[in-house]
Amino acid sequence: MGTASSKLNLLSFKDKTRILHMSWFAFFLTFIVWFNHAPLLATIRETFGLSDQEVKILLILNVALTIPARVIIGMLVDRFGPRIVFSLLLFISSFLCLFFATAQSFETLAVARFLLGFVGAGFVIGIRMISEWFPARQLGLAEGVYKGLGNFGSAAAAMTLPVLALYFGGDDGWRYAVGTTGVIIFIYAFVYYAFVTDTPEGSTYFKPNKTGGLEVTSKGDFFFYLVMNIPLYAAMGILTWKLSSLGLLGDDIVNIIYAVLIFIYILQSHQIYKVNAGILKEPVPEIHQYKFKQVAILSLAYAVTFGTELAVVSMLPLFFIDTFEVSIVTGGILASCYAFVDIISCPSGGWISDKFGRKKSLMILLSGIVVGFLILSQISSSWPISMVVLVIMTCSFFVGSGSGAVFAVVPLIKRRLTGQIAGLAGAYGNVGAVIFLTVLSFVTPQIFFLVIACSTLTVLATVAFLDEPKGSMVEVLPDGTVQMIEVT
Repeated sequence: MGTASSKLNLLSFKDKTRILHMSWFAFFLTFIVWFNHAPLLATIRETFGLSDQEVKILLILNVALTIPARVIIGMLVDRFGPRIVFSLLLFISSFLCLFFATAQSFETLAVARFLLGFVGAGFVIGIRMISEWFPARQLGLAEGVYKGLGNFGSAAAAMTLPVLALYFGGDDGWRYAVGTTGVIIFIYAFVYYAFVTDTPEGSTYFKPNKTGGLEVTSKGDFFFYLVMNIPLYAAMGILTWKLSSLGLLGDDIVNIIYAVLIFIYILQSHQIYKVNAGILKEPVPEIHQYKFKQVAILSLAYAVTFGTELAVVSMLPLFFIDTFEVSIVTGGILASCYAFVDIISCPSGGWISDKFGRKKSLMILLSGIVVGFLILSQISSSWPISMVVLVIMTCSFFVGSGSGAVFAVVPLIKRRLTGQIAGLAGAYGNVGAVIFLTVLSFVTPQIFFLVIACSTLTVLATVAFLDEPKGSMVEVLPDGTVQMIEVT
């Protein structure tokens, strides 16, 4: 699990660094596919004659399915390992991408975009993979590199896809550009499966004792976990309500969806009870306990970091086009500056966390988000574009670094549950995105930015209750022996 050196040689393509590069590139491709519509929205809007509300619905739909997908993928990756799960996700998503590229109506566009939210769950898989290969002293930086370079996929999409669409030319240029991304991830699905392994040679891949729900270690945490699942379904309910308000869903369908969401929540709660029934009868030995409040706080923090990132990346191209009356290519390039910063911000957040402490770093970075978005809320068309870009890039640094700082802590809670913990926290990122994009559908971009600032300030107060990871976490090998894994 690493050498004695605390330095990470990113120029190497051997052993753990090879796994890091293979994984961030897989994540990078999922982000390209996930946001391949954003820089082309102006063209898609013209092709289908979409209203502003229909465009905003596509933005919300794009992040909706990722909420349950990340939870489910988290369970699958803990059970089957990241190699096979990541390969399958890429393979399946390639066909969903082609489905979107060939859509002939708004209804088909909407369904395809909703299903493509599935590809956004790829992030969770790499978090578990990287935690298997890197020691605690390098983990924050390694996870930050993975996240930062992966997130850059949205910037790469914004910079390249409009140009690619122009290269193909004609009314269907955007379709060929989107379809190209689907072909690429189809090929890489086989490459990833062929060249990675779940753990270093001789290491044990720890799996949950039970599947179907996150294991907790106290009665209080059991009920806390049930409460934390409610916003996941509430976000889907908000999306349903929004679609209904636009007349896209009838009252009967809406009521059925609400009933299904409630039923699934009850079903999931029963499954969580089955997984954790033992703790309700006798306490878990202290050596095996972890605090679920850590998971809850990190989930909220991710809602206002990654949730903000998803929402802003989705709306920025049109924001520049509509506010400053620039071309579609220029709007895409200007918007890409936001995600471009991820290359340094996410690794910086991980490195800062490794160097100066997990809790303190996260609080400082969240404070930067509050200030940055308060400034963004004052933007108008009279501002110089260069100034707007500078402020947006500064905000992006704090948002990306904050996300990196969150996932510098996630793998240090309970190794065998890392996929599920990452899945829950990751799902909250999408909950944040759905809420923020829903707000955007009712208000101006300036109010939208102000809502982000106020939400982050609220979460900042909860981070004060986060416990700094220290000492070791305990896992049990298949032969019954105990292994101590350092988290400091």
